[in-house]
Amino acid sequence: MATFQRETGHGIVWQPRLYYWYYGNSLQNKVPAGYTDDTYMMSFAENFPAYEGSVPEELKNKTMIDVYRTLDVSPRYADEILGVRLINYTIGDSDGIEVTEERTGERQRVITTKTPKGTLREVIVQGQHKEFPVKGPEDYAAMEYLLGHTSIQFDEKAFRIAEREFGDDGVVTAMLPRSPVQRLIINYMGLENTIMALHLHKAETESFMDVISDWDDDLYRIIGDAPVQIVNFGENIDANLISPKLFSRYHIPYYNKRVDFLHQKGKYCHIHMDGSLKPILPFIKELHFDAIEAPTPEPQGDVTIPDLKQALGDKILIDGIPALLFEKQYSVDELVSATKQLLDLFGGNIIPGVSDELPPTGDIERSYIVQDLIAKSYS
Repeated sequence: MATFQRETGHGIVWQPRLYYWYYGNSLQNKVPAGYTDDTYMMSFAENFPAYEGSVPEELKNKTMIDVYRTLDVSPRYADEILGVRLINYTIGDSDGIEVTEERTGERQRVITTKTPKGTLREVIVQGQHKEFPVKGPEDYAAMEYLLGHTSIQFDEKAFRIAEREFGDDGVVTAMLPRSPVQRLIINYMGLENTIMALHLHKAETESFMDVISDWDDDLYRIIGDAPVQIVNFGENIDANLISPKLFSRYHIPYYNKRVDFLHQKGKYCHIHMDGSLKPILPFIKELHFDAIEAPTPEPQGDVTIPDLKQALGDKILIDGIPALLFEKQYSVDELVSATKQLLDLFGGNIIPGVSDELPPTGDIERSYIVQDLIAKSYS
């Protein structure tokens, strides 16, 4: 919080996200005491096949929060670490909507949603869409109906349980659904269908995006009144998918509207930008976010650490150490060099972590190396 509050003279925390490493190594997590719904946690576990990683003896048979405690690192997201849902989405029981799910193969789900306005079908394999629910403008009405009959609740009990589990080790951060155009690309339609729809059916598609944005109004009002202090826009921005023109037209106005509202409510906001970034780096200074999460430098991404510093200006950098540098084909010296450069350039204006998550085959014991470098830099 001291970093977000721009206090001077404070230390910084090392905050790697470990859930990909944890579930990829088939470790068995469990929900905390007082929270009984483990379906969210199970959905994380089933999305990851087993990798041939290496788990140190002292981390075996531990819950994920206990792994964080053992490593003496800071947690960020309660959903992926504890399996608790801070935000719940509920479809009305009497609104003529019928959702069925069928398991048709290993880690494959077919979800069929029947509404009075049409039927949506999606196929998800290991958490990724093989078939998107919205095929084109003919499905907009069904998705609009589904959104219109889906209510939003912030679970304060889950939040308090997460605060208890995190203790003084981290601040519980809420991750919000993607912006309308990102939702089309990643959740609803896929890249190709979205671009074609914006080209061939622009008015209808923009109207559909307005419906999504209107539904988001309730979400942001609820988050604005919730006790959570830090909010993440989980966008997964990648310039290979988002052109500068699209980013300028559809992303920036939406983000700044939402961030300005949350700032008025006393929240801090950051955005997840974990893909290629070079073409849209010049736009980052236009964004009203307090911080940028998970930008990925070379050798994994397409930008350098000095590029990031120039683009972010006085914005906080969250993460910034390429995940590849935790793989054994990269030397410890390369990890040390990148970490030192980040700390030198960003000073206290950083919450270092792995961009994006520690890989299942990564060497988790390299966490101690980063922790030591941070301690020496701010001692």
